Amino acid sequence: MQTATPAPRSRKPVYMVLGCTVFAAAAQIMMKYGATHVMPAVDFANPATFVPFLLALLTNYPLVLGYVLSAGNALLLILALRDGQLSTLYPIISLTFVWVNLLSIYLFGDHMNLWKAVGIVLVITGVAVLGKASETA
Repeated sequence: MQTATPAPRSRKPVYMVLGCTVFAAAAQIMMKYGATHVMPAVDFANPATFVPFLLALLTNYPLVLGYVLSAGNALLLILALRDGQLSTLYPIISLTFVWVNLLSIYLFGDHMNLWKAVGIVLVITGVAVLGKASETA
């Protein structure tokens, strides 16, 4: 009696979640840019200040783009989770931490210290170990 070998798992969900990390990192960077825009003050006691604030918020294109990218991230994650295993795919999202740190150094002049570097190495190592473990399971 022959045993059936399972069909190889598709790598497409993994690539989709990797795309999610790029969307999420870009969204966070755009939200940071948008947060630095000057916004009119809102006086919650005076409703007349809401309209200028809302107009400024809606014309803050980096902020709006950040939220659009965040929605794209959620949509792509939903599509990836339909065909992939949550325990394999979800740890990959932690790579967003790596991309945001590296982009922040380049774009905002943030500083890398030993603990951030160790964290980045641990995240990458953890994702690699989980990816290897899921291949053998």
